[in-house]
Amino acid sequence: MTLVQMQPRSTNANPVHRTVDDAMEAAGPQVCDDMTVEVALAVMASARAGHLLVCDEDGLCTGLVTQARLAAVRDSAVYTDRLRLRDLLGDRGPVASPLTTMAEAEHAMRYRRLDALPVVDEQGSALGVLALAR
Repeated sequence: MTLVQMQPRSTNANPVHRTVDDAMEAAGPQVCDDMTVEVALAVMASARAGHLLVCDEDGLCTGLVTQARLAAVRDSAVYTDRLRLRDLLGDRGPVASPLTTMAEAEHAMRYRRLDALPVVDEQGSALGVLALAR
Protein backbone atom coordinates (compact mmCIF):
# COMPACT_ATOMS: atom_id res chain seq x y z
CA MET A 1 0.00 0.00 0.00
CA THR A 2 1.10 3.54 -0.69
CA LEU A 3 -0.19 6.86 0.51
CA VAL A 4 -2.47 8.80 -1.82
CA GLN A 5 -2.10 12.49 -2.55
CA MET A 6 -5.64 13.50 -3.44
CA GLN A 7 -5.34 17.27 -3.02
CA PRO A 8 -1.74 18.48 -3.18
CA ARG A 9 -1.11 21.44 -0.93
CA SER A 10 2.32 22.34 -2.29
CA THR A 11 4.05 21.25 -5.45
CA ASN A 12 7.46 22.19 -4.05
CA ALA A 13 7.29 19.96 -0.95
CA ASN A 14 10.47 18.00 -0.33
CA PRO A 15 9.46 14.30 -0.39
CA VAL A 16 11.70 13.59 2.60
CA HIS A 17 9.98 16.23 4.72
CA ARG A 18 6.41 15.90 3.44
CA THR A 19 3.78 16.14 6.11
CA VAL A 20 0.25 14.84 6.41
CA ASP A 21 -0.95 18.32 5.47
CA ASP A 22 0.60 17.82 2.01
CA ALA A 23 -1.43 14.67 1.27
CA MET A 24 -4.65 14.71 3.27
CA GLU A 25 -8.06 14.67 1.61
CA ALA A 26 -10.97 16.91 2.57
CA ALA A 27 -12.64 15.87 5.81
CA GLY A 28 -15.78 14.48 4.17
CA PRO A 29 -18.93 13.48 6.05
CA GLN A 30 -18.89 14.00 9.81
CA VAL A 31 -21.43 12.50 12.18
CA CYS A 32 -22.07 12.61 15.91
CA ASP A 33 -20.95 9.69 18.06
CA ASP A 34 -24.49 9.09 19.34
CA MET A 35 -25.60 7.93 15.87
CA THR A 36 -26.55 4.27 15.57
CA VAL A 37 -24.64 1.90 13.31
CA GLU A 38 -27.63 1.45 11.01
CA VAL A 39 -28.12 5.20 10.53
CA ALA A 40 -24.37 5.66 9.98
CA LEU A 41 -24.46 3.03 7.23
CA ALA A 42 -27.39 4.85 5.60
CA VAL A 43 -25.54 8.20 5.78
CA MET A 44 -22.45 6.58 4.30
CA ALA A 45 -24.47 5.07 1.44
CA SER A 46 -26.23 8.34 0.63
CA ALA A 47 -22.93 10.26 0.74
CA ARG A 48 -21.23 7.54 -1.33
CA ALA A 49 -18.41 7.58 1.19
CA GLY A 50 -16.26 4.71 2.40
CA HIS A 51 -15.80 6.25 5.84
CA LEU A 52 -17.28 8.76 8.29
CA LEU A 53 -15.49 11.02 10.73
CA VAL A 54 -17.07 10.67 14.16
CA CYS A 55 -17.31 13.71 16.46
CA ASP A 56 -18.44 14.12 20.06
CA GLU A 57 -21.08 16.57 21.31
CA ASP A 58 -18.44 19.34 21.35
CA GLY A 59 -17.59 18.79 17.68
CA LEU A 60 -14.20 17.23 18.41
CA CYS A 61 -13.11 14.31 16.25
CA THR A 62 -13.14 11.05 18.20
CA GLY A 63 -12.26 8.72 15.35
CA LEU A 64 -13.23 7.31 12.01
CA VAL A 65 -15.43 4.38 11.01
CA THR A 66 -15.38 2.56 7.70
CA GLN A 67 -18.20 0.92 5.83
CA ALA A 68 -16.45 -2.45 6.14
CA ARG A 69 -16.15 -2.15 9.92
CA LEU A 70 -19.77 -1.07 10.37
CA ALA A 71 -21.02 -3.89 8.14
CA ALA A 72 -18.96 -6.41 10.09
CA VAL A 73 -20.38 -5.13 13.39
CA ARG A 74 -23.93 -5.18 12.02
CA ASP A 75 -23.48 -8.80 10.93
CA SER A 76 -21.95 -9.91 14.26
CA ALA A 77 -23.63 -11.57 17.22
CA VAL A 78 -23.06 -8.49 19.45
CA TYR A 79 -25.08 -6.18 17.21
CA THR A 80 -28.26 -4.54 18.47
CA ASP A 81 -30.21 -1.68 16.89
CA ARG A 82 -29.17 0.49 19.85
CA LEU A 83 -25.43 0.17 19.23
CA ARG A 84 -23.96 3.66 18.84
CA LEU A 85 -20.76 4.74 17.13
CA ARG A 86 -19.27 5.83 20.48
CA ASP A 87 -19.64 2.22 21.64
CA LEU A 88 -17.41 1.10 18.77
CA LEU A 89 -14.75 3.76 19.21
CA GLY A 90 -14.40 3.76 22.99
CA ASP A 91 -11.82 6.38 23.87
CA ARG A 92 -10.56 8.74 21.22
CA GLY A 93 -9.22 6.77 18.27
CA PRO A 94 -5.89 7.28 16.53
CA VAL A 95 -5.51 10.64 14.82
CA ALA A 96 -2.72 12.57 13.11
CA SER A 97 -1.61 16.16 13.22
CA PRO A 98 -1.12 18.02 9.94
CA LEU A 99 2.54 18.38 11.00
CA THR A 100 3.07 14.61 11.31
CA THR A 101 5.52 13.41 8.68
CA MET A 102 4.24 11.12 5.97
CA ALA A 103 6.72 8.44 7.06
CA GLU A 104 5.38 8.51 10.64
CA ALA A 105 1.77 8.45 9.49
CA GLU A 106 2.34 5.61 7.04
CA HIS A 107 4.14 3.58 9.71
CA ALA A 108 1.32 4.14 12.23
CA MET A 109 -1.35 3.21 9.68
CA ARG A 110 0.43 0.02 8.63
CA TYR A 111 1.10 -0.96 12.26
CA ARG A 112 -2.56 -0.47 13.21
CA ARG A 113 -3.82 -1.82 9.87
CA LEU A 114 -5.76 1.35 9.09
CA ASP A 115 -6.91 2.38 5.62
CA ALA A 116 -7.68 5.94 6.74
CA LEU A 117 -6.63 8.24 9.57
CA PRO A 118 -8.36 11.45 10.71
CA VAL A 119 -6.24 14.60 10.68
CA VAL A 120 -7.08 17.04 13.49
CA ASP A 121 -5.92 20.46 14.64
CA GLU A 122 -4.57 21.30 18.10
CA GLN A 123 -8.10 21.53 19.52
CA GLY A 124 -9.20 18.18 18.08
CA SER A 125 -11.36 19.49 15.23
CA ALA A 126 -11.26 17.44 12.02
CA LEU A 127 -9.24 18.98 9.18
CA GLY A 128 -9.14 16.07 6.77
CA VAL A 129 -8.40 12.40 6.25
CA LEU A 130 -5.22 10.63 5.22
CA ALA A 131 -6.05 7.53 3.16
CA LEU A 132 -3.98 4.65 1.82
CA ALA A 133 -4.32 3.68 -1.82
CA ARG A 134 -6.20 0.48 -2.49
